[in-house]
Amino acid sequence: MIPRPRGPVAAAAALVLGAALATASCGDGSGSGGQSGRLKMGIAVANYSLNFAREMYEGATEAANRAGNIDFKVVGPPNTDGPAEQQLFQNLTVTHPDGIVLENLDPPIFTRPAAQAVDKGIPIVALDTAPTDGSKVTFYVGNDNYELGGMLAEATVKKLGKDAKGKVVVGVPNPGTPVLDSRAKGIKDTFARLAPGIRVLGPFQTYSDPAQSYGAWQSQVNANPDALAFLGVGDADSYNLGRLKEQKHGKYLTAGFDVDPKTLEYIKKGTNFAGIDPEHYLKGYVATSILISSVRKKDGKLPDGWFKTPGLVMDASNINDIIKRQQSVQNAYQWYKPHLDKLLANPDASMRPLKEAR
Repeated sequence: MIPRPRGPVAAAAALVLGAALATASCGDGSGSGGQSGRLKMGIAVANYSLNFAREMYEGATEAANRAGNIDFKVVGPPNTDGPAEQQLFQNLTVTHPDGIVLENLDPPIFTRPAAQAVDKGIPIVALDTAPTDGSKVTFYVGNDNYELGGMLAEATVKKLGKDAKGKVVVGVPNPGTPVLDSRAKGIKDTFARLAPGIRVLGPFQTYSDPAQSYGAWQSQVNANPDALAFLGVGDADSYNLGRLKEQKHGKYLTAGFDVDPKTLEYIKKGTNFAGIDPEHYLKGYVATSILISSVRKKDGKLPDGWFKTPGLVMDASNINDIIKRQQSVQNAYQWYKPHLDKLLANPDASMRPLKEAR
């Protein structure tokens, strides 16, 4: 197993290594045109430099590696760039047409390319962001993001108390991205239900680029020095909030999403009181595993609907275990294996109507 990569440069290396590992895998699988032989498959992600995408393609690559006899390729731009990912996805449909997992942050621009791929007979699984109606993609693997937002708000209310009064500032890296908007809505609705004295400001745009994210949060912290908490729903939000809190010796609460090493360190130190792990590795593994098993069946048909995956609150009670999990791909697989075995043994138990995805 390769060490779990850290940072953009290492992530780029992992992009190559992950593809190479899966390419080198062996097995007796059948496929490639529905008969026998080596399958050519891949995954497209929105930004291979950020932790959330790295987790997903590591899980996907591991699933392909364990299935065996698959040439598996990972593609994605180094920064969040929808048109660039769109082109990489379209290239992947030519070079790896036996099946593709598609994660993106701008579903509308993938509607036509995805539909064209489906029309060519290429199985497409939507990952992390639900497909648009016109995409012809009918199988989606992802969290209930509204529920995840609610989990973060619940954890915040536990710290502040249900009778707390004041304001909480919420940030969204890419407004208009359904999964992120759903998280923000879950936060807002849960505060209204559990702690009506708390007023939610935002969501404000906080950007996925780490430098832009830092600047956006710095502006919000400066503008709202009396806020009870600052909560972000994206990757860079979490560690930038921790960084700012330490710099300003803030007394407010900070928390966000995902398992970037910097985020985990801020939770361990107590700077961020909590975080939400959408378990991206698990999602990538499940999506790819079901794609492979479906293609290798005689009918080659993917399930229809939304495969709902779980999420996890990270705090002082479990952060050491999560840090250990994140130290290597092997550790991650061993951590997730009992959950993966249970989910994949009975996929129907996790299925929901696609129209309910949020």
